[in-house]
Amino acid sequence: MAFIGGVGSGSFFDISPEAVLVIAIIAISLVAIFYRRRSKILNFKITFSAFLILAFSAGILRFDGSESLTKVLTNFNDKNVNVQLLGYINDEPEKLFDKQRLILKTKEIQIPGYKISTNEKVLITTNLYPEFEYGDYILVEGKLQSAKKFDDFDYAAYLAKDSIFSLSYYPKIEKTAGEISTFEKIKISLFRNIFKFKNIFEDSVSRSIAEPNASFINGILLGSREDIPQNLKEAFNKTGTIHLLAISGYNITIIALYISYFLTVFMRRQIAFWITVLGIILFTILTGASASVIRAAIMGILILLAYQAGRFYNMTNSIVFAGAAMIALNPKVLRFDLGFQLSFLATLGLIYLAPLIQRRTKNFPEFFKFKESIITTISAQIMVLPVLLYNFKTFSPVSVPANVLILPFIPLTMLFGFLSGILGLIWSRLGELAGIITWFLSGYELFIVKVLSSL
Repeated sequence: MAFIGGVGSGSFFDISPEAVLVIAIIAISLVAIFYRRRSKILNFKITFSAFLILAFSAGILRFDGSESLTKVLTNFNDKNVNVQLLGYINDEPEKLFDKQRLILKTKEIQIPGYKISTNEKVLITTNLYPEFEYGDYILVEGKLQSAKKFDDFDYAAYLAKDSIFSLSYYPKIEKTAGEISTFEKIKISLFRNIFKFKNIFEDSVSRSIAEPNASFINGILLGSREDIPQNLKEAFNKTGTIHLLAISGYNITIIALYISYFLTVFMRRQIAFWITVLGIILFTILTGASASVIRAAIMGILILLAYQAGRFYNMTNSIVFAGAAMIALNPKVLRFDLGFQLSFLATLGLIYLAPLIQRRTKNFPEFFKFKESIITTISAQIMVLPVLLYNFKTFSPVSVPANVLILPFIPLTMLFGFLSGILGLIWSRLGELAGIITWFLSGYELFIVKVLSSL
């Protein structure tokens, strides 16, 4: 927590690195002097306080280090000059209604008379066709721009969390060949196969279930939103249920439980444990590795690890560790990644606020687990409300009833949706049989969303 506090302070305030280093040296000296004299309580308090100061200083320096990364491409931003960029597509292309977005991992910049090696990202907006795939090596020629602010939305800060500082709109693009490291070749090969399976699975779901239900199922299973009609997306926004279409801890917990229960029937618990962990990691990659999924994956693996080792699982330690690990890898997520903030706040609501409400409502009747759904929904909503109001200036009064009426049925919908996709790969008729149940479940959930969004 001290480290997280240091990163937070570094992201909001301009703190001199020299001053931080001096404080860190003093803290190290105090630890060295008092650590071996642990018999006195005063010595322990001084040592522990010095250690916390050291961790806080490390957090500030970690954020400063992420800010001082070498940025070559920004020198060409907003200049009326064409540059040629060589690199590969570093993420699954995002397909929109009439365009697609690509993240280019630039390996070389070419300008008249110069070739500059680099390792930076560029966000490219281009036409929907020709289509590109993850790992395609391309040559891009066009102008670079800086991200701008839109009203109250700091688009530059939003992209900075992913180390993207340059944009290019509708440049010339052609596929080519280029040299990349062995590690990158292995990563591209692995991710390509994962994304190919994702596309095949989505097609199987679409063949087994009628639209728009199929797009909804692909959304709650894989976080895919491209094929969901815009009016339906707006309905999810209005009812505060849009989180169902962005894979969260709720979804990944359900999937981890299903995998674990299925495997323990056929194999030893220890082998099932490692396969489940591998499954969680692959699923995290499959869904795009958003902040909420990574947080849930870390916490889910810690739960499995505690169960496997026969140790107690502490939710507070787990969520703090998950947050610190993610922030250590990318310090910008703490301030600039809204998904990170909402995911952790909602989880804190479930850990701390839900038990308080549960105790005060223990005499209230339980009805098909609706009471539990109401408590968890209200707890999460209260915690995320300040962030939602600050960022979006909106509040949905129907979000609690919408979530209460829908969430209890999501695990079953995910189970039969998954079976529809898998069985559809084996034989289309089997997929359609499972798809009938999935269609009824998802039809009920979409009906609730549409009715409540019209109020």
